[in-house]
Amino acid sequence: MNQQEGIVKFRLRFTQASPIPFDDLREINAWRKILHLTQLIGQYPDRYGGFGYGNISQRLEPLDAPEHKRRFVISGTQTGGLADLTEAHYATVIECYPDRNMIVAEGPIRPSSESMTHGTLYALDNSLRSAIHAHSPHIWRNAQALGMPITRESAAYGTPEMAEEVRRLFRDTSVRDHLIFAMGGHEDGIVSFGRTTEEAGIVLLGYLARAFQLETR
Repeated sequence: MNQQEGIVKFRLRFTQASPIPFDDLREINAWRKILHLTQLIGQYPDRYGGFGYGNISQRLEPLDAPEHKRRFVISGTQTGGLADLTEAHYATVIECYPDRNMIVAEGPIRPSSESMTHGTLYALDNSLRSAIHAHSPHIWRNAQALGMPITRESAAYGTPEMAEEVRRLFRDTSVRDHLIFAMGGHEDGIVSFGRTTEEAGIVLLGYLARAFQLETR
């Protein structure tokens, strides 16, 4: 199933606000650069109708907030084509309500269309500090061979249905051990997560290497 990239499917209450200081974004921005260089985040005319794809997030204080109010910074909507991001390209999600299909956010740019999935991950596990939504045809087409949890094809990205699928994976599969899953109904969509941004990034790159091994003859 091929779903068009970049379409925000949730209700967004957005307030224009000043960006987070760049010093607070150095780790997430460094990993975002790596993901762009490896084409796990990007924008190309011959992929996904030319729309930008991929995003990255990181939790913010207070880390003991209630599950629907676990704040995180996330790359802004349709920034995939930019090789380098500044503080002007990150939004802050303040509240996330999948059951109401609503995101509350602020910043210099609107948050990624995949913000609800990130918020769902943080609500499910308060030890998580970072999440990445990447696109990798190599990992995605080898997801079963790699033993990865996979969301149902009927669940579209950025929707309450996808949030419920993430809950199902946490309830019924070993996704907490894998720290990664494939989005069955979202072409090439992969989500990794971890207790640090480095962990989320290394997990993703490790599965990419394993996928290349399967494809090398």
